[in-house]
Amino acid sequence: MKITDIKLGMLRVPLKTPFKTALRTVDMVEDIVVIVHTDSGHVGYGEAPATAVITGDTHGSIIEAITRIIGPRLIGQDVANLNHITQLIQSSMERNYSAKAALEIAVYDLFGQLYQAPLYKILGGGDPVITTDITISVDYIDKMVADSISAVDRGFESLKIKVGKDIGLDIERVKAIYSAVEGRALLRLDANQGWTAKQAVFAMRNLEESGVVLELLEQPVKARDIDGLKYVTDRVHTPVMADESVFGPTEVIDLIKMRAADIINIKLMKTGGISNAIRIADIAALYGVECMIGCMIETSISVAAAVHVAVAKSSVITKVDLDGPSLCQFNPVDGGVIFNESEISITDAPGLGIRDIRGLELLPAQA
Repeated sequence: MKITDIKLGMLRVPLKTPFKTALRTVDMVEDIVVIVHTDSGHVGYGEAPATAVITGDTHGSIIEAITRIIGPRLIGQDVANLNHITQLIQSSMERNYSAKAALEIAVYDLFGQLYQAPLYKILGGGDPVITTDITISVDYIDKMVADSISAVDRGFESLKIKVGKDIGLDIERVKAIYSAVEGRALLRLDANQGWTAKQAVFAMRNLEESGVVLELLEQPVKARDIDGLKYVTDRVHTPVMADESVFGPTEVIDLIKMRAADIINIKLMKTGGISNAIRIADIAALYGVECMIGCMIETSISVAAAVHVAVAKSSVITKVDLDGPSLCQFNPVDGGVIFNESEISITDAPGLGIRDIRGLELLPAQA
């Protein structure tokens, strides 16, 4: 099975409600889809969102990276040589993580198809059913409380609360939500780099002393402020999770050695794909550090790949934040992973199991 062609498409799916964080507001998924063709007739799918404020990737940069630099290196490569192909992808250029991730996902999809097994079995196996949390966007308190109650009523047992815009209001938001769902759901707090280290300590101590129990606090400070992240970790009881502060394996090692965070958030769009996500999970396991697996605003193409990784590495990936498909008004993918509110399950179909993608707009070939 050799790679013969790589095509790109644009996939647009409206969200049920706007996705609001301290960094941005998004109304619609608008992702680049990678379609990798082979001489055997098999097709592999990958996906990359434009997340300029986090990874630096835009639609234009993703298209340019794939069509002009990374993609040409893969033409003619045998899918069976997976490690060689992932090395070609990762060494092709600096950064451009989402473009690399989209191609890796498509290649891993083909690798599973080559050996006629679901990807998670190729990666080591596991229980093909997991549960995810759901994001509660930052908004007016009454709206956030109503959204939280609605999510719990739909069966979600973990809520990821977005804060980071106004420290005083953030504290009141969390207290109100906790009071509304106490005993029915765990709360995960995501400040999205919106606080300073001292603000984070102030907020968390206030919440902890008020009896609010949180499962974790995610990325309270700016991504590059590792010292600030450690400052918070050392001074609060709630476990602190690093997200934007860590992209690749070497950063994970440095952060763990500094004891700057208690938990690592793995996202395929940060790691550049599946190969580095696996490395990070293995490194964290060696150090006895838990991981969460998360996603950007993505559909069930790339999120499906993250689900397979989560299942195969469930001993260290103990928390799941793969609610992207649940935030969409509809699922454009036929086949693949099944997303049913908080429950996510994998079928026995080879690779990612994707049969078709509805509404995909093929992009013209790049000159």
